[in-house]
Amino acid sequence: MLRITSAALGFAAAMFAGAALAQQPIDWDKIEIKTIDLGNKTYMLTGQGGNITVAVGSDAIIMVDGQFAPLHPKIKAAIAAISPLPIKYLINTHYHGDHVGGNGPFQADGVIVVAQDNIRVRLAAGTTNGITGAKAPPVAPGALPKETYVGGSRNVEAGGRVAKLTHVTNAHTDGDTWVYFADANVLATGDTFNNLKKYQAIDFANGGDVRGMIAANEAYLKVANDNTRIVPGHGGLATKADVAVFHNMLVTARDRIEKLFNEGKSEEEVIAMKPLADLDATWSNNEEHARNYTKMIYNSFRRS
Repeated sequence: MLRITSAALGFAAAMFAGAALAQQPIDWDKIEIKTIDLGNKTYMLTGQGGNITVAVGSDAIIMVDGQFAPLHPKIKAAIAAISPLPIKYLINTHYHGDHVGGNGPFQADGVIVVAQDNIRVRLAAGTTNGITGAKAPPVAPGALPKETYVGGSRNVEAGGRVAKLTHVTNAHTDGDTWVYFADANVLATGDTFNNLKKYQAIDFANGGDVRGMIAANEAYLKVANDNTRIVPGHGGLATKADVAVFHNMLVTARDRIEKLFNEGKSEEEVIAMKPLADLDATWSNNEEHARNYTKMIYNSFRRS
């Protein structure tokens, strides 16, 4: 039975869950891939790690994110149950292992991985976690995206389905892409938004910044309407109203901590002040989660 610790694979577990939880092994045999029909031949898949979006065209399929490598056979089977057509493109929303772990296995199948270029750079060089100091080694060459873009937007098309990829500068990471399927009114956000009603990691050591997170969610509020199906990086299918709640939390956290930063307060002083205490009561999993989130917001302003 294959078991791999989530600390070795996922950014969020090591960042937020605490040492004991982060070291819990994942039993891949017990993970079930579930499919949610979003309409117009578009689907959301859940399992372990980031949510997956699947768009079926007339002769090929586009998928957004690929979870972990050990789940590759189960994800393929779930998609095959939707359609027998081949997967042409796999879009990465950012570089974290719970979203890009499937890159290597899917590319070995002939799928083309498409990503913002900073994802390629991070995966090729390896990364360091700004909170824990844990290092992730470079990935194998076969797991690197084959096609990249730098800024703005890019369209990816397969069988009449068009995925519009848009880069957000310095948000969850420095390589975030959100994806919109206009024909289905489906938006996939990656980890710039979650629908857990919990704080979302901001990977400040690898270009993350709360201001970019806010900009991303403001873009979603402009693109989405009340009928938009929003596939978050984590959590259940979301609506525009869910994004508005998450956006308001981000703005409040930014405003409070930016004020203290500009007053010259040190990181340690700000953490001790607990400026997000009222938010922590709802948005944090535990005291460590709350403390780390304050660190992430504070370190956003060190980029200025």
